[in-house]
Amino acid sequence: MNSVIPANRGSLSVIACDSGHAFAERIISELNAISRENDQGIHHRLRYTNEVHFANSEVKVVIEENIRGNDLYIVQCMDDPLSPKSINDNLMALMTAIHAGHQSDADSITAVLPQYPYSRQERKKTREAITAKLVASMLEMAGARRVITLDIHAEAIQGFFNRGKLEDLHASRLFINHLQEYLRIDPTQVVVTSPDVGSAEKARRYSKVLGCDLAIADKARDYSTTSKIESMRLVGDVKGKQVILVDDMIATGGTLVNALRLLKEQGAEKTLVLISLPFFNGPCKERLDKAYQDGLLDMVIGTDAVFHGKDFVDSTPWYTEISVAPLFARVIYNINTKLSVSELLK
Repeated sequence: MNSVIPANRGSLSVIACDSGHAFAERIISELNAISRENDQGIHHRLRYTNEVHFANSEVKVVIEENIRGNDLYIVQCMDDPLSPKSINDNLMALMTAIHAGHQSDADSITAVLPQYPYSRQERKKTREAITAKLVASMLEMAGARRVITLDIHAEAIQGFFNRGKLEDLHASRLFINHLQEYLRIDPTQVVVTSPDVGSAEKARRYSKVLGCDLAIADKARDYSTTSKIESMRLVGDVKGKQVILVDDMIATGGTLVNALRLLKEQGAEKTLVLISLPFFNGPCKERLDKAYQDGLLDMVIGTDAVFHGKDFVDSTPWYTEISVAPLFARVIYNINTKLSVSELLK
């Protein structure tokens, strides 16, 4: 059936920096599926670009096609496990790509960032920068008027943009569908929890939608050492239950493993972890391997917002990956065609 498409914002163009290329290809595939679904006869492809790296480590992105007047979406993944490039390397490449779009007279520029960089530096604890705000200012200064990201660590970052806007997508709907369709969980045997109070609201939403009980793990952090937890306690009953632990990201895994150990000590029968951004930095993979071997962990379900590759997924018995590319593609499509995106952000 043909759909009536409102007047759009200009031709939809998608480009990618090197570390965002794989995710951008998945978005393009989904955009073409949407085009077929609406019988539009439009074939989307990535526009040609070249990311140039110089001997002194400077970088620039060159757009090699005419995009004048287009609705431009620039895809970049900051933390790329399959690349030796640092987050700062990828951030600078993104800035040059955005400004290249601005210099090329794109009508509108949106940065598509599955991972918002420096999102954990959103407030001041001592004499230090609020770096998440600095990144927002840099994105706007380069020419971006919109940023699309996934499960941002701190909602306050939405207020750091003065001229642009932040669209914060959520993986929860995809996770819940996976739990209901593939794992077929029994709500009476499930408790949802989070590794800290900061993720309690997220856990509460899962508990409400799934119709199961809620527990909260409360941690005290030692800020004198990076990623060190002083103590942790559990509020709620998990004895004999299957526990679903939800959080926005895993970095080094220290907090998560402490939470898993606490849950097992409190009598949890099985533990399933849902993570939007599975960074697995530093010793995280080894820690989770050991937790799995010790019976503390049964499964981690993450998204391809942090893409570890097929070999990683195939060789890691405790890890399952679901794709958020369809969600990003649908949001991009709706923005371009001036359809509502509010339902997609829930």
